[in-house]
Amino acid sequence: MFKIITKKQLNHQVTQFEIEAPRVAKKASPGQFVIIRIDDAGERVPFTIADTDTERGTVTFIAQVVGKTTTQLNSLNEGDSLMNFVGPLGKPTHFDDGVKRAIVIGGGLGSAIAYPQSKHLFNRGVQVDTIVGFRNAELVILEDELAAVSTNLIITTDDGSYGQKGFVTEALKNLLSAESEASAKAGYDVVVAIGPPVMMKAVCEMTRPLGIHTLVSLNPIMVDGTGMCGGCRVTVGGQTRFACVDGPDFDGHEVDFDELMKRNAMYRGHEKLSLDDHICKLEEEAEQNNA
Repeated sequence: MFKIITKKQLNHQVTQFEIEAPRVAKKASPGQFVIIRIDDAGERVPFTIADTDTERGTVTFIAQVVGKTTTQLNSLNEGDSLMNFVGPLGKPTHFDDGVKRAIVIGGGLGSAIAYPQSKHLFNRGVQVDTIVGFRNAELVILEDELAAVSTNLIITTDDGSYGQKGFVTEALKNLLSAESEASAKAGYDVVVAIGPPVMMKAVCEMTRPLGIHTLVSLNPIMVDGTGMCGGCRVTVGGQTRFACVDGPDFDGHEVDFDELMKRNAMYRGHEKLSLDDHICKLEEEAEQNNA
């Protein structure tokens, strides 16, 4: 069993969990993920590792309540335990030694995954411009943490209620335009984009003509985390890859984002039915307890 050491509500949708898992903490690197199972009847759900503390022997991940399992997860408290906590899975993010300037972009919950990337690069002495975007001010998370590991932190909100108004792609365009005015080629060595596929696709289309190497972290449907089920297959460079073992990071300029978005949408109806059924059962139990 893997104990929940700390639980922190980041906003009304998103919760941060710190889990006691010393062996995972010792081996984990930025870009990797874990797969958890709450109990013996639960489904296997992947979460990207947001942080580790080898002295405390803990691994931190951040979850957004979107379905049955994340609803159950969010009902747990400090001191409760997860039945399974498997990892680290996937390949660590690789950056060339020559990287001096980088842009790390996180859209929504992707900011939780952007954090370890910015932290890793910043600790290597890289100039890191971090851009994170949210729908509104109430959903902003990890601002202080990101500011501490960024040379420059830009926060955007769709409605302009906090930071710059607009999308992360607009902030990226401004950074790249400023660089292009100063030189024939933008002076960034790498761009890392993490978030909704439509956002990552837009980022890649902006960096492609400038020839800036762009990494994306993909989030296809995933079951076992070992490449055996085939659920996480994606097309990269015209070839089939499995995000759980070949990724989750890939060259964004080679990813078939349209196929990825179609596959990600396949089971949304089933997820909603499962959540609705779970909520109905909880309401029935509450009524029986109050009777």
